Amino acid sequence: MRENTQDGTPGSWFKITIPYGGKYDKTWLVNSIQDHCSVPFTPVDFHYVKNQARFFVQDAGIASALKDVSYKICDEENQKISIFVNPSNVPYSVRYKLKPEEMKQLKLTMHKRYDVSHEALDLQSLRFDPDLVGHDIDIILNRRNCMAATLQIIEENFPALLSLNLSNNKLYQLDGLSDIIQMVPTVKILNLSKNELTLVWELNKMKGLKLEELWLEGNPLCDTFPDQSTYISAIRECFPKLLHLVSAYTHHCLLLTLIISISALKLIGLESSRGSEKLKSLILQFLQQSSLCKYFKESRNMKKIKDPYLRVQLLKHTKHDIVCSLSTLPKTQHDISSFVVDMWFHTVSTFFLPRAALESHRWVGSLGDLAPGPC
Repeated sequence: MRENTQDGTPGSWFKITIPYGGKYDKTWLVNSIQDHCSVPFTPVDFHYVKNQARFFVQDAGIASALKDVSYKICDEENQKISIFVNPSNVPYSVRYKLKPEEMKQLKLTMHKRYDVSHEALDLQSLRFDPDLVGHDIDIILNRRNCMAATLQIIEENFPALLSLNLSNNKLYQLDGLSDIIQMVPTVKILNLSKNELTLVWELNKMKGLKLEELWLEGNPLCDTFPDQSTYISAIRECFPKLLHLVSAYTHHCLLLTLIISISALKLIGLESSRGSEKLKSLILQFLQQSSLCKYFKESRNMKKIKDPYLRVQLLKHTKHDIVCSLSTLPKTQHDISSFVVDMWFHTVSTFFLPRAALESHRWVGSLGDLAPGPC
């Protein structure tokens, strides 16, 4: 292998393979290799294949230096990491790199989809954008060359991007998207809904992003967990700062945690800038890692419950039922004034309505259409 790399001509391509590299975070792996490599290098087309990590370099000297790094890096389990170097053809993203005129049109299309006021970029169903289809440009974000071109435009034109919508693009892997961690680390909101992601392992490739809001509804991976708490724990392991998770049945749980966190900070007077940032962080961490979500398996907004039988079961309409419901909350000291219970409401004029209309009015009131009041 050493003879092959040394005999390679400048500009030759080499494939770098790390067996079992699939269990390592891309940023950590590349930085660790660079720290031990005698020459700087830029990994091209970094991706995972089964349990391997692969990328390409274009220089015989770099390839030889990377070969020397093999077995010099140890992971957290003190296992030495091996690196294999082999001559290669031109990598896919380079061989099929978008032409200058294609890049120009893609840039114009993305600018039209950018919301300056919210620093948000909407790339949903990008392949079917009329501005691209009309110029016979096929942008399929599962292809690494298309994703690389898209991220390059984002890095050069929207460096302060906060929200990225990639919904409805038939994404089944996130290898190419993982480069966004280094290129645009400012992203806080990521919409991956209505794609074809099947494994939560794909989300591990995005661990470096400090996401606060994530949309996953419409992906097969949402149905691979035995229960809601396991699902939320797996997603939060990837993104510990996550406050809002939108999927088929979980979005209200994390949103509730956010509301509780803000309320708690206000109650103890830490919402102002004068409060201790360290104390704020500790309190938010406790609230976000608590198991309160299991007490709210269904939305408390009765109008969102489509099943009429379930809606009747969830309605708490007597003092005993209300007290029993509140008793399921964690055994802590509560501020009584913070409890709000939806109550039926009627006026004197309702007594002059026919009985059927009155019953209908009372039922709607119980669903929260009418003014709720504190208990």
